Amino acid sequence: MAFFMFWEVLWPLVLGFLISAVVESVVPREAVVRVLGKDNLRGVTFATVLGAASSSCSYAAVALARSLFRKGATFANAILFEFASTNLVFELGLVLLVLLGWQFLAAEFAGGLLMIAILAVIFKYTLRARLVDAARAQAEKGIPGRMEGHAAMQHAFGDRLTAISHSFYMSVSSVAQDIVVGFLIAGALAAWVPNGFWQALFQTHNPAFNEFAGPLIAPLIALLSFVCSVGNVPLAAVLWNGGISFGGVIAFIFADLLILPILDIYRRYYGWRMTLYLLLASYAAMVVAGLVVGGVFQGLGVAPAHTFITAFQTIPSWNYTTFLNLAALALAAVLGWRFFRTGGLAMLRAMERAPEPGHEMVHDHHAHQHH
Repeated sequence: MAFFMFWEVLWPLVLGFLISAVVESVVPREAVVRVLGKDNLRGVTFATVLGAASSSCSYAAVALARSLFRKGATFANAILFEFASTNLVFELGLVLLVLLGWQFLAAEFAGGLLMIAILAVIFKYTLRARLVDAARAQAEKGIPGRMEGHAAMQHAFGDRLTAISHSFYMSVSSVAQDIVVGFLIAGALAAWVPNGFWQALFQTHNPAFNEFAGPLIAPLIALLSFVCSVGNVPLAAVLWNGGISFGGVIAFIFADLLILPILDIYRRYYGWRMTLYLLLASYAAMVVAGLVVGGVFQGLGVAPAHTFITAFQTIPSWNYTTFLNLAALALAAVLGWRFFRTGGLAMLRAMERAPEPGHEMVHDHHAHQHH
């Protein structure tokens, strides 16, 4: 079941990573922090747009947010950048479109923007300067979390294809574990947990209760799942098959930054008080965004009816999905050839090592070019 679902979404995953790599290769990271230094509408807008143009790896997004905070971005803008880079990225949207349908893509985009707006308002009226100061003191210690190497890596390439290939495989390697684990957990749940369990949990016999409770329960399930980034979309499909509300699915997808490993990284980065604050603020924003988007889509009559997601049981065959997957694998092979010919393995090893506090790692392909 895990493989069947993976096969259904292989080509949108590759296409999404490619688009992200192209965008990342033309957005200079050193320019990002300059526009995130003030808590105003301009700062929030740039945090959202630049985050959406960044990587989908939740761990790398958290590490990059701390790096931006230490370099001069406001704490609020750094966190908003982090949320945009995990909820508004291309690969997530394409997988949602293919696996669950256009309504989920539209709701993810609209709800993601709404969630960021809600967080911005929460930060403006509840985030105290002394709490930020304490978080900054903790952040300056440079305590390692995970994927600091990815967050700190900058590129100095001589040509665009090399830059794209390195950005592509850096992103793939950073989320590969979460994607694999996500599909395996989703396959196990689909195979072994009867739908009756989910229907009882979500009270599907009471639609009004389900609409309200779904967004409240879903982030708590996500918190315990240990799966983030694109890897939680297969789990969302399991919950949808089990009868959770439309708004509950959206809230679940938003909650990839609430999993226990990331909360532990928050603790190391910013301290316990800020971690608790981020947990409460994030949960509130996710729940409200899920409730509002679910309610609006229901009111407009565009919320999808509960249909069973068949990707878990669709055996690969010679259809358009297979041909697109083969084309995607060929494209990945071309990028892989370029990646390995230009020092890609050395870059991956460097990415796995956390940099010294306050230092960026710059990968220069001229130093690794094979002639």
